[in-house]
Amino acid sequence: MKLVDTGIGPTGNLTLQVVAMPRDTNPNGDIYAGWLMEQMDLAGATAASQISKGRTTTVAMERVEFLSPVAVGDQICCYTDLVDTGRSSIKILVEVYVIDVLGGQARKVTETTFIYVAINEMGGIRQLPAIE
Repeated sequence: MKLVDTGIGPTGNLTLQVVAMPRDTNPNGDIYAGWLMEQMDLAGATAASQISKGRTTTVAMERVEFLSPVAVGDQICCYTDLVDTGRSSIKILVEVYVIDVLGGQARKVTETTFIYVAINEMGGIRQLPAIE
């Protein structure tokens, strides 16, 4: 796959890969931004749960700017990277690249930072385990 964006490429780990389907589009045939943000949150939550070794909940996300539309059939690739941790919080960078099904090239679509908090079985905040 050839990366089109001018940066150095995705950072972190490939955490989620999914194909954009027709049911996820607006009347113009572009993928809904909300659907893409859901995929980003799933990827970030997966990484946060692995770090916290248990349940987490999304508490915030930074600004999201979409660089180009996503089409039906594009392969969505969400990369996650740990930015910081606190006593119970985890900050995860999520970058989204898409692979154009027709051209086979990848391009960066968006990125944002999600903040998660580790929670216990009752939904209360819990301390993170020691990070290795």
